[in-house]
Amino acid sequence: MIGPAAPRVRRITRPDAVLRGEEVGAGPTYLLLHAGGERRQVWRPVSEVLVDAGYRCVAFDQRGHGDSEGRARTLSACADDVAAMVRAEPPASVVVGASLGGLAAVAALTDPAARARVAGLVLVDVVPCLDPSRVRRFLDSVGPLNTHSELVEDILAQVPRLRQVTAELDLPVLLVHGDHGSSLTDEDIDQLLHLAPHTTIRPIRGAGHLIARTQPMALAQAIIATSTAWR
Repeated sequence: MIGPAAPRVRRITRPDAVLRGEEVGAGPTYLLLHAGGERRQVWRPVSEVLVDAGYRCVAFDQRGHGDSEGRARTLSACADDVAAMVRAEPPASVVVGASLGGLAAVAALTDPAARARVAGLVLVDVVPCLDPSRVRRFLDSVGPLNTHSELVEDILAQVPRLRQVTAELDLPVLLVHGDHGSSLTDEDIDQLLHLAPHTTIRPIRGAGHLIARTQPMALAQAIIATSTAWR
């Protein structure tokens, strides 16, 4: 159960996979993209707050995760899925991406049809200017790196492209990051601000990398406080 109503089933058929998700609420739309190794249900506590505030939330399992089919081997495949999700939503949707979801969202915005339907981008404890060696160390510290090693290495190879896309974005951007256990450093945040000076930075006290799990209410409130003016 999310908020006052049960989730409504969503389904998108891709050339090589079926993506399954859910939506809840009514009003301006947030498309919520989970981190690698997660499922769409991680967003439910966040959605409760957003729905109570008068918004509509849509969340899919990314390919190779949860109830969705396919294999998550490349960032471009994940990004193409995100672009298809965005194209299925009303104009002026806000895309919220955690970790893998955030990187896939950045890459998806190279699709003009998707870009035209997005009012803004929320990155949750992730930046496009990744340091490969530090990323590998961080991922290895939280779980076996070989679980998604093919996807991780493909993402790291795409860092120059992600940086370029971010530098060319004309959308408002919000970075919400944790403090204890965050994957980000001050240098990461400075680099993002260099690429996209219009980015708003909001730290969440007591949050780690997976903020939707550790501080869902604070995350939702940060999203509302910044993105309401984007539409």
